[in-house]
Amino acid sequence: MKNSSLDDVLGPEPERLRESRGGHGYETRHHAVSVWPDFLNSEPGRQVRVILIDDDPHIRRVIAGELCSDLRIDFVGQAHCARSGKRLISSTEFDVMIVDLHLGNGSGFELIEHMKHVRSHAEAIVVSVLDDEQRAIRAFELGATGYLVKSTWFGSFPQAVLQVWSGGASIAPNLARRLLQRFSTPAPAPAASDRGAALSERESQVLREISKGYTNQDIGERMALSVQTVNTHVRNIYRKLQVRSRAQAVAQATQQRLI
Repeated sequence: MKNSSLDDVLGPEPERLRESRGGHGYETRHHAVSVWPDFLNSEPGRQVRVILIDDDPHIRRVIAGELCSDLRIDFVGQAHCARSGKRLISSTEFDVMIVDLHLGNGSGFELIEHMKHVRSHAEAIVVSVLDDEQRAIRAFELGATGYLVKSTWFGSFPQAVLQVWSGGASIAPNLARRLLQRFSTPAPAPAASDRGAALSERESQVLREISKGYTNQDIGERMALSVQTVNTHVRNIYRKLQVRSRAQAVAQATQQRLI
């Protein structure tokens, strides 16, 4: 099965775009760097690079069309199945992956897990036909920070991308409400001996800033640290709390009364 050309979405290719295609079941597209809008400054001077993995050609055309029309987004590749998606993840530099859970020869869960293994900094947004709490929870446990339901999502895919890349989450409203109701009963607090003993003082400070919604860029400016140093602290927090995303880190920290 061959992917639909991006030209079906974009029409004749502008001179500012250069497209490279391989025989691996996926496509990549490279954009000239555009001016970064003032209201989104998590990565000044650089677009957010996005890949898309979905076995439905129509869905790929719709999502690709939205992404390519937004100057804040660099749509760098797409794949139509789990096998080619795994190769795309391993071979392409990207920031956010949009992935379906049900693919021809595998699942989106496998791809989220693979992504977090080879590109731990990247974020994942699930797009699914299933409005299912258990699948959403599983995706979040693996490190996804977005879950959109195809039949009920009428928002902007670029905005969803920018939300997760800026440190937030993007969840279909009805699903989010049910998840909140599901977790409305607080879990028992852990024993005092288990509460964040492994976190350093600086890691605890970074964790508190994360809980306030600040991006890594913001945290670096507020704490007079480089973004690379903040990224290192965040990775250490993930490892020590045994989580895979900012949302999971905040939830775990709240449960353990670290913040």
